[in-house]
Amino acid sequence: MKDLLFVYVDVDDTLVEKTDEGDRPKPAVVRHVCELHKQGALLYCWSTGGEDHARATAQKLGIEGCFAGFLHKPHIFIDDQSAAEWPGFLHVRPDELQTFEDYRREVEKRAE
Repeated sequence: MKDLLFVYVDVDDTLVEKTDEGDRPKPAVVRHVCELHKQGALLYCWSTGGEDHARATAQKLGIEGCFAGFLHKPHIFIDDQSAAEWPGFLHVRPDELQTFEDYRREVEKRAE
């Protein structure tokens, strides 16, 4: 069995776009989160606005159940490697979404 894909999804300007009228959902990203969840990815929602903001946004979008947890995005992480050096780490912008299998291939390639 292949390893799980752990996916961290940001809130502001990723799941929702901030506008003068409030938060506007980004439907393509919301659908993508649901699809990744269906395909077995373990998803976490995080935000610089904190755990409560992340959870509340997911609830408003109807996708709270897709996430295993909600976190405050870190200000600092202490690690012997920078994120760019992490084996199997992939940063994906909301306008560069790919398929579950594309992600898996890229993560496996980077981990070699």
